[in-house]
Amino acid sequence: MDKYKHRLATLRKEKGWITENLYMYKGFWHQSGRRFSIEAVMAIQDTFKAHPTDIYLATMPKSGTTWLKALVFALVKRNQYKNSSISTHPLLVTNPHICLPSIEAEIFRNTPTYVDGVSPRLFATHIPYTSLPQSIIKSGCRLVYLCRNPKDVLVSMFHFTNKLRDKSLGLMTFEEAFKLFSKGIMNNGPYWDHVKVYHKISLEHPKNVLFLTYEDMTIDTVNIVKRLAKFLGYPFTKEEEANGAVQEIVKLCGFKNLSEVNKHGNVREGMPNDVFFREGKVGDWKNYLTNEMSRILDEITEEKFHGLDISFRT
Repeated sequence: MDKYKHRLATLRKEKGWITENLYMYKGFWHQSGRRFSIEAVMAIQDTFKAHPTDIYLATMPKSGTTWLKALVFALVKRNQYKNSSISTHPLLVTNPHICLPSIEAEIFRNTPTYVDGVSPRLFATHIPYTSLPQSIIKSGCRLVYLCRNPKDVLVSMFHFTNKLRDKSLGLMTFEEAFKLFSKGIMNNGPYWDHVKVYHKISLEHPKNVLFLTYEDMTIDTVNIVKRLAKFLGYPFTKEEEANGAVQEIVKLCGFKNLSEVNKHGNVREGMPNDVFFREGKVGDWKNYLTNEMSRILDEITEEKFHGLDISFRT
């Protein structure tokens, strides 16, 4: 990763959230020196080789990534664990981020799981579409994009940041977080640009890219899970539906269940399992944003998403 550090000096930088600075690369902001970093993005572009059978999950941070990882892992692997004891299912003993890794983190491993992964290989990423490795874009693989109301993304990111922020920087205030977010300055942001590009690609390639919202998943979970399974090439049989297989997966991957499993332990050093489970609710932003803050974000969202069929149900 060190070979990419010299390029940082040539890039525009702004105040960071978890780290001191964020750097602008190909129109999006990235932190440095962490697993989910600008160095990781550059390395992945140079080295990652996608397979046509791969499945990728793409999100902005704090948009429901953990939930989506759990659901996709459970759907694709359901026959593999069908006859095993329910208590030994990986999602009942392991964090979803370990069950379904992100390519940004895999690039740091001596032997990444994607080198000889079992087909279909399952991976997630926060990387903007325009910075994805060309091998992913050209592979014809399936990709699921999940987006969330920007107000809830902001609140979730604020709490997540203060749990992991470099102590030398002190705690971030919500007012600071709001100002940076509304300017588009956050890791992998601007939020609106990240969402727009993936939405555009989903319209151009609907057989390969599925665009979902966190709000729809929360309100209509069973039907969204069935739609997700069909898109991934693992549709539920009539027998499975009659036997309650869909509901079982929804329960297995539910916030209550996963947060209980992940009360203790660490995904890796310095990253506790429970940092990924706070509220999981739709509309928690109402407890944090002033009316003026809400108005400003509404105006930005309306301008950025004008003419696009992107909405967030409550």
